[in-house]
Amino acid sequence: MRLKSNGSKTKKPNHSGAAGTDWDKLRRASAATIRKGIAADPDAHATDEEFWKSARVVMPTPKEIVTMRLDADLLRWFRQQRGYQTRINAILRAYMQAQGAL
Repeated sequence: MRLKSNGSKTKKPNHSGAAGTDWDKLRRASAATIRKGIAADPDAHATDEEFWKSARVVMPTPKEIVTMRLDADLLRWFRQQRGYQTRINAILRAYMQAQGAL
């Protein structure tokens, strides 16, 4: 258990067996193996000089802390994976955009 800034206790996150990057495997990989993996990734796109001419840094907007009531089963379902709050935020943003708010 860890203490939050308000003194209440929170569970330490359990990352064992979690999906994600195998950092030890990556550290052992050769540069050629890493390049081969990047080349095989359909989502990886090289950037060229033209891309960087118009590129700009966009800082994320800060999030606000809110309290809201959600059904327990819904929250359990979201909490099954890391990043559930970000996922909820993305779902709400997609709904907002679908309503023509942005």
